[in-house]
Amino acid sequence: MNTDENDVNMPQGASDSAGVRAALVTVSILLLLEAAALVAVVVWLVVDLVSLAPSSYATAVALLVLVVLAAVWVGAIAIGSLRRAPWSRASAIVWQVLQVSVAVGAFQGMFARADIGWVLLVPAITVIGLLLWAPVRLAYSRDDGERAPHGA
Repeated sequence: MNTDENDVNMPQGASDSAGVRAALVTVSILLLLEAAALVAVVVWLVVDLVSLAPSSYATAVALLVLVVLAAVWVGAIAIGSLRRAPWSRASAIVWQVLQVSVAVGAFQGMFARADIGWVLLVPAITVIGLLLWAPVRLAYSRDDGERAPHGA
């Protein structure tokens, strides 16, 4: 019998160990910090848009809109994670994969910034690893009464 099968058969109280709670708190804190960082980037972009003349206003506004949408999305993921909403786990993994791809880009090219790359990469890998850990995965799943059948 593998670990996943043991975890499924484990009583609810046993699966809520201190390690799992710490992992859940870590995931939520990292997501909240990422959302706060995106809000800080939004503020920075607004200040730049107002105080400096961009070479293209359309591009500057489009970038601002994308970052606002990302901040709202990650904020919603963080709140969903605090509530252990099942959808928040998948959404957090998608966000972390996007963050890893930006981190990889930060390590490369003429304007490479390894410091930014590490700041993006370490939390992303941490969150992905924690969210893929079987006890954390189960913590985000619905109760047995709400689950869809295995074949669905």
